[in-house]
Amino acid sequence: MNEETSMGEATAPIRAAGKPLYIRMHDNDNVAIVVNEGGLPAGAEFPGEFVLRDRVPQGHKIALADLAEGDAIRRYDVVIGHAARDIPRGSWIDESLVRMPPARDLANLPLATRRAPPAEPLEGYTFEGYRNADGSVATRNILAITTTVQCVAGVVEHAVQRIRAELLPDYPNVDDVIGLEHTYGCGVAIDAPNADIPIRTLRNISLNPNFGGQAMVVSLGCEKLQPARLLPEGSIPIQNGPYIVTLQDDRHVGFESMIASIMDMARLRLAALNLRQRETCSAADLVVGVQCGGSDAFSGVTANPAVGYAADLLVRAGATVMFSETTEVRDGIDQLTARAANEEVAQAMIREMAWYDDYLKKGGVDRSANTTPGNKKGGLANITEKAMGSIVKSGSSVISGVVSPGDKVRQKGLIYAATPASDFICGTLQLAAGMNLHIFTTGRGTPYGLAAVPVIKVATRDDLARRWHDLMDVNAGAIATGEASIADVGWELFRLMLDVASGRKTWAEHWKLHNALTLFNPAPVT
Repeated sequence: MNEETSMGEATAPIRAAGKPLYIRMHDNDNVAIVVNEGGLPAGAEFPGEFVLRDRVPQGHKIALADLAEGDAIRRYDVVIGHAARDIPRGSWIDESLVRMPPARDLANLPLATRRAPPAEPLEGYTFEGYRNADGSVATRNILAITTTVQCVAGVVEHAVQRIRAELLPDYPNVDDVIGLEHTYGCGVAIDAPNADIPIRTLRNISLNPNFGGQAMVVSLGCEKLQPARLLPEGSIPIQNGPYIVTLQDDRHVGFESMIASIMDMARLRLAALNLRQRETCSAADLVVGVQCGGSDAFSGVTANPAVGYAADLLVRAGATVMFSETTEVRDGIDQLTARAANEEVAQAMIREMAWYDDYLKKGGVDRSANTTPGNKKGGLANITEKAMGSIVKSGSSVISGVVSPGDKVRQKGLIYAATPASDFICGTLQLAAGMNLHIFTTGRGTPYGLAAVPVIKVATRDDLARRWHDLMDVNAGAIATGEASIADVGWELFRLMLDVASGRKTWAEHWKLHNALTLFNPAPVT
């Protein structure tokens, strides 16, 4: 029999080069995924086991036993679906042959029942960061220009280009200047239920540790989201004089006058940021958001387990780690509530899942809308299978708390930050929660990045890491072939996080790749 991996172990099957290779995640599984690059042809033989009846693409499932119509299909020792017809052993099980199971009921879930033994503290690990007056720590030193409404985006973009070219060279300790642009602020039902989500998201992004308390605001003047509502008195330290530029003010005569006002204010903030120096900080000061996008069947085998291992190391070091993506953990909610620190945390997770169930129902869709064509091409049959691979990013630590969309995290340990699964919305909400470092795993590949925090990209497969060698920071693909263990890659990632937090650039930073902020706005648009 082939060697097998499990969700908690770090070894994968090893075969001679060119030999057929599969990975089975648990002894109870009746499917496995093909490891070989390019897949395997019909007729490929697993000696003493079976011969493939079909060509099977890399990452796709093969039946390890004869399955009758309606039989449970198990991967990760979880029922990921039921056979749509009889499936003989050695057959390719593509998504059309998998009937998705119903979602786990939110009643009668295990609440704080899985008590992991306390992990030994991980001490002595540090990075060079920037300390803020509020006690938070930054990994970058950035001037952020907040906007109250999308109408000012073009003006701010022009001002940012001018500031970078004309001012930034005089302030060598400042890493960058960015505009916090978005599509909110007017034309929305700003007092409707749930309108508080995008507003507090923007507010808390403006206060991200990497901005050093020096954010400035550009307003149009007539928008619904007035500066005083975005940043009420007391929510932001007013340093170095005024921090708001309103374009409709009578003092502005022409476009150049607007740009001059923004640049004058920027000079004051750049001068303050330039005084900041990196100093030695504990790894406990890291606030790390973890996310996956462009996932494939290897996500739950290589990259996400390695991230989970690194997440456990961070928690042991006293740091904060946030995992998210509601629809991508919903099918494993029983696993999560069991790991909660107490019943209160478990109930908070249940409330977030129930709220999102209702949100999807109102939109006329269900959780099956999550899985993308790319996910399916990468071997993921449905959201249940995808969820099992997504959850492992959280590692094995106790879940200490829950953060609602747009809120700020206020405690250490492993945190569930409730967000949609959309890469862009999830990253935006994790920024609002206060992350200062981002980990992003991908199997299909994506040039995703964020301007406000460094993003470390982890590839699930050797092929992706090779082809996208100047976009991927870590290759977890060696886990699938047995050349590295989950622990090996987990430690590599942990050490890289400390280096990046100290100023080492990621590939996304090198190329200046970043996605726009995308606010989660469940309130009506008018």
